[in-house]
Amino acid sequence: MGLSVDEVSRYARDGYVIPIPVVDPHTATAYREDFNALAAREGREASQIGLLDRHYTDVFIWRLASHEAILDAVESLLGPDILLLATHVFCKYGEPGGRKYVAWHQDVTYWGLEPPMALTAWYAIDDADTENGCMQVIPGSHLDGVLDHGVSDADGNLLSINQEVRVSPEDVARATDFVLPAGHMSLHHGQLVHGSLPNQSSRRRAGLTIRYITPDVRQAERNSYGRGWRPVLVRGEDRHGHFDLCDAPFAR
Repeated sequence: MGLSVDEVSRYARDGYVIPIPVVDPHTATAYREDFNALAAREGREASQIGLLDRHYTDVFIWRLASHEAILDAVESLLGPDILLLATHVFCKYGEPGGRKYVAWHQDVTYWGLEPPMALTAWYAIDDADTENGCMQVIPGSHLDGVLDHGVSDADGNLLSINQEVRVSPEDVARATDFVLPAGHMSLHHGQLVHGSLPNQSSRRRAGLTIRYITPDVRQAERNSYGRGWRPVLVRGEDRHGHFDLCDAPFAR
């Protein structure tokens, strides 16, 4: 089941839709246990921001990235032809007094895409709330196009090249918190300005970001990791051939 007409309208206006249920509590717990096992194997440091494109190696991430409920919602916004561009875990461990945060930024700024259009699903592995550093967004900021980014001058930024877009105090004051129970997700536009504060609780806040594009988008330059994307066709057809598509890594 896709998004309602009202949700599609709000996405066009605000740049996001929240909350969207994906799985029931029992399944959400099972996915959390899968992530717990992955994080135990990889270690705390790698699990914070080092788990990139693990849908190729870890079946539970692939199952989420290709989940019918997620793709139905994405199709409501992108249309019937969808490429899975990438997955990335953002995990902030509970650190009262800690400084790990995500600076204000837009997703597509350093992705090398032309046109710079993408959609991000943020799936809550753990409950995400204001205490443990849930995502914050500035509503409507996707309508301003791609903004100039500088370098953050504060320690602890989890972004790949320490990027940050400057925002006004007025924008910060109207930021919206993305409070999500585990098993739910948000969707946001690739040009929506967003970030998150440090996790000041004793609880972990892990989320899986799943990036989608349409096949008409191409890679004009390398991304911020210095390489090209490896998309998978997850719905519909690719009539453009801009990428050498990868096969689905696991059966659905």
